Amino acid sequence: MAPSGSSFLSVFVFLLVLSPSSIDSLSTKDSFLQCLSKNSESSYPFSTILYTPNNSSIFTSVLESYVQNLRFSQPTVPKPEFIITPLYESHIQAVVVCSKQLGIHLRVRSGGHDYEGLSYVSEIEQPFIVVDLAKLRSISVDIEDNSAWVEAGATTGELYYRISEKSNTHGYPAGVCTSLGIGGHITGDNVIDARIIDAYGRVLDRRAMGEDLFWAIRGGGGGSFGIITSWKVKLVPVPPVVTVFRVARTLEQGATKILYRFLQASDKLDENLFFRVSTQLANASEEGKKTISTSYNGLFLGDAKRLLQVMQESFPELGLTKQDCIETNWINSVLYMGFFPNNSTPEILLQRQNLFRGTFKGKSDFAKKPIHESALEGLWEMMYEEDTPAVAFVPYGGMMSKISESEIPFPHRKGNMFFISYTTTWEDPSENAKHIDWIRKVYKYMTPYVSMYPREAYLNYRDLDLGMDKNTNTSFKEASVWGSKYFKGSFKRLVKVKTKVDAGNFFRHEHSIPPLPISTRKRK
Repeated sequence: MAPSGSSFLSVFVFLLVLSPSSIDSLSTKDSFLQCLSKNSESSYPFSTILYTPNNSSIFTSVLESYVQNLRFSQPTVPKPEFIITPLYESHIQAVVVCSKQLGIHLRVRSGGHDYEGLSYVSEIEQPFIVVDLAKLRSISVDIEDNSAWVEAGATTGELYYRISEKSNTHGYPAGVCTSLGIGGHITGDNVIDARIIDAYGRVLDRRAMGEDLFWAIRGGGGGSFGIITSWKVKLVPVPPVVTVFRVARTLEQGATKILYRFLQASDKLDENLFFRVSTQLANASEEGKKTISTSYNGLFLGDAKRLLQVMQESFPELGLTKQDCIETNWINSVLYMGFFPNNSTPEILLQRQNLFRGTFKGKSDFAKKPIHESALEGLWEMMYEEDTPAVAFVPYGGMMSKISESEIPFPHRKGNMFFISYTTTWEDPSENAKHIDWIRKVYKYMTPYVSMYPREAYLNYRDLDLGMDKNTNTSFKEASVWGSKYFKGSFKRLVKVKTKVDAGNFFRHEHSIPPLPISTRKRK
């Protein structure tokens, strides 16, 4: 992907021209537009990619276009002064420099899960603006090189589709949520290069940024080190035929015993087999009664015959049959695992449909030992108390356990048997507190059964209950409370990288990596 032609020198020439007095006499929007135009080599009409609340319908449409959690689109939630949707890297360079010069806090949205709305909401710092990367969607697939360059605003579904256009034996492992923006989702595995705009407005690739920063951005969280504009990812081989299945078991069908056996085997399953077990409420056979349903959703890199052999050896308790299995190709397995309608074609991935949008609260855990049946039964009792609860279990082991926990900042590797996500969804905003209290109670109940010291958490499912930065001067000690849960021992290294590349903490939010305080830096 070719670098932008923007002149970095012109950025700093303008910083000398724009005086504080001229800023004060203009509105935030006008000041910003003036700064952007003088920072650009071309006469691009930046007003066409800048949206303010003055045009409420368009502004609201743009703001809510990539809101995953509707809890943060409610009227009481702070809104940005404006949203800018850059088309080129040079636009982002100018935005960074102007935001810094004018003292306007910015948030960057690349379309990730964003459970807490941190990419477009600021509870701690106002006014603020949003840089929305949704229009940076270019994808270039190079099958001979087994790689692809993908811009930050492209979705995982779009990447999957573009790969499948070129090959039916290549793929990329980025999860089942196909509407997520690549820039806000990738955690680092299978990334071989990147382009980032730093706090000084410079565009840096892997060679220019250096290996410390390249390490940090591959799992160290968005919004801390700069603005990722594109990733170069390594494609992985997939067979021409893969097999998918979905099997549900209720409590009346022995779901608790089957799940316990699954958790025992979770980190020892065949490396070609991916599982996700979703548990939720369902109607029981007895009228008016509820039960728990466990749904086993699987993808096997191979044919059904081999899958049945693998299941018989490692997890016969599920009772998987040939009739449960569907042989297909990789791109169609994406549609199946993403819960698209049965008659969908791969082109639906280009529509950027979000099938999981709603009002919710989520939390996460990692477990190093199986959860016994009695503990699962206690969890079921708690789920009966809630309207729309969901608990999912994802096995680890395999390749995850073969990679060192310090290879990239994502540290949840060997020793973890499975990952757990908890969510609850609802519609009435007046019931926010009720449902959030419920999931906090579940999280507390699960304490004895999951990882400890620290109790690990998944960064892409951010959870402000773990603690949060409350201002621009958050201490290392305060941030390490939640930082150690996301990153374990890698948190200290991330802080050192942050101090090196963004000592002024320009890129910040409630869960960003803080730099070391000046006094500490001097001692070192």
